[in-house]
Amino acid sequence: MARRAFYSFHYKPDNWRASQVRNMGVIDGNKPASDNDWETVTKGGEAAIQKWIDEQLDGKSVAIVLIGSNTAGRKWITYEIKKAWGENKGLLGVHIHNIKDNDGKQTTKGSNPFSGITVDGKNLGSIVETYDPPFTTSTDVYDYIKTHLADWIETAVGIRTNA
Repeated sequence: MARRAFYSFHYKPDNWRASQVRNMGVIDGNKPASDNDWETVTKGGEAAIQKWIDEQLDGKSVAIVLIGSNTAGRKWITYEIKKAWGENKGLLGVHIHNIKDNDGKQTTKGSNPFSGITVDGKNLGSIVETYDPPFTTSTDVYDYIKTHLADWIETAVGIRTNA
């Protein structure tokens, strides 16, 4: 079955890393907002942001949280996680801290964004899988994610179906 993905990530620091994952061609992803589009959405306030997220999640079968150094605990990341879970979408996390940004820099590993979220009495940190590629070289991390992402997505959909 063809899967369509929504990618959730901390925009400013991880936009470049996220675009590398989205452009792997492993799965159809959501259309990313450009800097100008995102500024327009955010100027509309919280209702506009929520509407944009809801529209982006519509029709997707899985939400992939790309975990950078400061992803966990962010308001809109948490909203996206809860919304995806509530809509019975597959949900998974992928650590992207070792993929280089546009300046050629890596960052530190971030916390699990699911561990602090409880939905319907379930701590998502104990249910949702997160993946941390076992490499430190950016190209090896990229290749590892590209090789495994489709399988991780199917695992996530299976977990959500059985949860």
